[in-house]
Amino acid sequence: MTVQLSRTTVDTVKATVPALEAHGLLITRTMYGYLFEDAHIRDLFNQSHHGADGSQPKALADAILAYARNIDRLQVMTPAVERIAQKHVGLQILPEHYPYVGRALLKAIEEVLGDAATRDVLAAWDEAYWFLAELLIGREAELYRQNAASRGGWTGWRDFVVAEKIRESDVITSFVLRPADGGPVVVHQPGQYLTFSADLPGRGTYRRNYSISAAPNGETYRISVKREPGGIVSGWLHDAVVPGDMLTVAPPAGDFVLPATPERPVVLLSGGVGLTPMVAMLEALAAASPDAPVQFVHGTLDGSTHAMKDHVRALTGSGSRRATLFYEAPRASDLRGRDFDRAGRITPEWLRDNTPVHEAEYFVCGPTGFMASCMRGLAGAGVPPDRIHYENFGPAEEVMAA
Repeated sequence: MTVQLSRTTVDTVKATVPALEAHGLLITRTMYGYLFEDAHIRDLFNQSHHGADGSQPKALADAILAYARNIDRLQVMTPAVERIAQKHVGLQILPEHYPYVGRALLKAIEEVLGDAATRDVLAAWDEAYWFLAELLIGREAELYRQNAASRGGWTGWRDFVVAEKIRESDVITSFVLRPADGGPVVVHQPGQYLTFSADLPGRGTYRRNYSISAAPNGETYRISVKREPGGIVSGWLHDAVVPGDMLTVAPPAGDFVLPATPERPVVLLSGGVGLTPMVAMLEALAAASPDAPVQFVHGTLDGSTHAMKDHVRALTGSGSRRATLFYEAPRASDLRGRDFDRAGRITPEWLRDNTPVHEAEYFVCGPTGFMASCMRGLAGAGVPPDRIHYENFGPAEEVMAA
């Protein structure tokens, strides 16, 4: 990124950092209140992240604060901008949506900061918002063009038929999706996700992201969905959707991806349904880099919640690929060596002693607490941040801060 903001704007925005530290969460909650007055904008967002305990307002408050703190050295924000752009492309955010956000943000700043939101402060934040917005719009346009130009690619939404529905565990079900038009699909990067627009009769329109859980084949995608307690869309997928039904899907997106040719040993580290992108990565590595050293480390509650066990065992049973499976509370019917390898949780100490911390590339996915524990342990073992890659289901909370 090249800084193009005026010196006055940079200085004014940086001067608002203490106010953002004190009132940032109230600003973003107020902003979303204004933003969601427009129903067509509200439908772009996953509302489960915006309730009283929702994490999106906190995530956005942290992002705005980080932007203000680093507005004079925006190069440190490049990874965050890429992640946001990928999320926006998945959700089909378009340039015409940005004015709504800008207006809501400025109204919220003015309301929450009161007299401190002077004309100069509002003008500076207006310039700063649109500078960042133009960066995102430009990057998103590139991603949309790439999707449209790729074989099997598309823009906007495309209908897919549920070709198969597979019960993987008591809580996770897989869906194999084939384009309704009979054409090919764009080859995704292992680790990416699909965004779904679900119009549920009597409930409204919902958008959800689900990781692709299979290596690319150019013909179909597979997602593996956990039934969330009270989950409107996950419950609908589990209970109502059957083979032959149609789902509306946006092209693959996401920057949590496996390198085409890994140059280091790879450790795929997951908890719960976080194994879904890891299975895609494992399949891709087994097919394209059969001699690459890979460790698949996964933790779940017990055998009832363990998805794709036999598939993972088959992919890691030979060569330089191996799996270690943790059950937090094994049942009497769960056999060590067959179903799992270790009882208890994955610990930082185990990772330090049993994975190649001095050379490996780590890919981490799972619940926020699990990820924070693992990443804290890896950092404590000397693994630098550029060798730790993570995907957090839901808003991009700054788990690295833990």
